[in-house]
Amino acid sequence: MKKQYNWATLGCGVIANELAVAMAKRGQKLYSVANRTHEKAVAFAEKYGIEKVYDTIDQVFEDENVDIIYISTPHNTHISFLRKALAAGKHVLCEKAITLNSEELEEAIELAEKNHVVLAEAMTIFHMPIYKKLKAKIDQGDLGKLCLAQMNFGSYKEYDMTNRFFNRNLAGGSMLDIGVYALSFVRYFLSSCPNEILSQVKLAETGVDEQASILLKNEEEEMATVILSLHAKQPKRGLLAYDKGYVEIYEYPRGEKAVITYTEDGHKEVLEEGSTADALVYETMDMEAAIEGDSSVIHLDYTKDVMDMMTTIRKQWGMTYPEEE
Repeated sequence: MKKQYNWATLGCGVIANELAVAMAKRGQKLYSVANRTHEKAVAFAEKYGIEKVYDTIDQVFEDENVDIIYISTPHNTHISFLRKALAAGKHVLCEKAITLNSEELEEAIELAEKNHVVLAEAMTIFHMPIYKKLKAKIDQGDLGKLCLAQMNFGSYKEYDMTNRFFNRNLAGGSMLDIGVYALSFVRYFLSSCPNEILSQVKLAETGVDEQASILLKNEEEEMATVILSLHAKQPKRGLLAYDKGYVEIYEYPRGEKAVITYTEDGHKEVLEEGSTADALVYETMDMEAAIEGDSSVIHLDYTKDVMDMMTTIRKQWGMTYPEEE
């Protein structure tokens, strides 16, 4: 019989609420909750019928009954919690962006390997069923060779320089918040990680990236463009252009439908799989599958490639966060 794992949430924000709902859909409850503000943790526990609330965050790492910790705190806090969780022998599913930079991620990966636990990024694109179905379709060869990927992600945020989107002290900016989705989509479908990267950036008054454009090319000469903005709404549109057709996916971070257009005669094929509403159900199921031995479902190699790209791009811009100085 499959083991039922004890999940703890570290954080009580929007994603933690989605996690609690996802566990309920699976017929389970979160085992425990930890949060910087104890009162919020208590209220969260009452809302979802969670029996265990820690007085301090460190207690979640010390609890021998915790199997998996889901970290959904701000980006710049991830590495400090990853160090403690992984060293304590806990499996960790960590919100995107998993760390601030490649150096932090390398440290986390080494800790996971040393302590024989699973580390994964909660990147929806790696877990939504539509992408697995689309990848299988593409691998059949009917679309031919991949030539281009075009990715858009733009949201309109009011110019409040104190909120997390524009706040440098909270690792704000478009790259770590929304760019990670676009680059993860690109990496999922490209044959190899891009080794040529060009970029432009528009900085907010706080010094974080408000808007960016990125050009990518790999050794196979597959190319990609990524356009990001925190102050201009764009459709969340992913386009994969092959020499025999192209694929369009809207709302791609949690996509559930892909439309393929074949260029020879213009006919369309629609693929549908999974549900946007169940994104965290798929993430938690894949995490447990990885713990049970199927590491292919979490794509930590892609997470590393994406972090390397984001780190390289920010170095091009000369943009750092306080923790990196």
